[in-house]
Amino acid sequence: MFPLTELFVPSWWLFSVAFGFGVIVGSFLNVYIYRFHTGKSLSGHSHCLSCATPLKWFELFPLLSYLALRARCRSCGCKIPVRYFLVELTTGLLFLGSVSVVTDITELLLLWLILAILVIITVYDFYHFIIPDSLTLALTVSVAGLLAMQTYLGLISVDGLLLDMGAAAGGVLFFLFLWLISKGAWIGFGDVKLAFPLGLLVGAQLVFSFVVLAFWIGAALSLTIIGVLYLHNRGKAGLQLPTTTLTMKSAVPFAPFMVASSLVILFTQFNVLQLFSFA
Repeated sequence: MFPLTELFVPSWWLFSVAFGFGVIVGSFLNVYIYRFHTGKSLSGHSHCLSCATPLKWFELFPLLSYLALRARCRSCGCKIPVRYFLVELTTGLLFLGSVSVVTDITELLLLWLILAILVIITVYDFYHFIIPDSLTLALTVSVAGLLAMQTYLGLISVDGLLLDMGAAAGGVLFFLFLWLISKGAWIGFGDVKLAFPLGLLVGAQLVFSFVVLAFWIGAALSLTIIGVLYLHNRGKAGLQLPTTTLTMKSAVPFAPFMVASSLVILFTQFNVLQLFSFA
């Protein structure tokens, strides 16, 4: 193990390396997300999704190439999805922020792995409304590895680890209850399974905050999306949204809200209960 404080490098250099490495990983995650469950090899050459022209080396720089090309293919002029830029930027920012929440290089590497998997889950669920079990399993194993390392370093006790597992299981039971009573209309079963590793990640004391904040974020974003759609449709020849019931699940999948909630808590230690404390 190598504590970050013993690397003897300036903080700005460490943060820069973390961000730079993050955007590079984000570029790889874009390829992985696009080719996941398609049978395509990850070793294939990157190409334009519209004209299939292989990309030149200078078109493969994370973030910079997207900006330099003005979000368009150099060969055919078709627009490059903004998702590629956002995934690279988000991964870079997450990797940068993670430096401030761990003290050991091994912890940092494990946390980076967890963050990369969370990015994949978020984007994949957003586009396909499904969370592959393989990703949930990989996340669970990675989080368990992080907790095992923290236990070895003495950062958490064995009793604390067992408490984290019990609290995470409690979170799963809550989401399972919602899935059962709604018959899958409110959340998917993949969300139920995802609750366990995310509950482990935030810890026993903040599982309640993780659940509540996920619904707060979901409600806020869903209402925003519904409002934008309403105004957009109303501006088209007086058309309005259909009168069918709109739910958070019909607007966007729920897993991104759960991931966003867990990340907010991971980086800020936000506790919902403190909002109602008058002490």
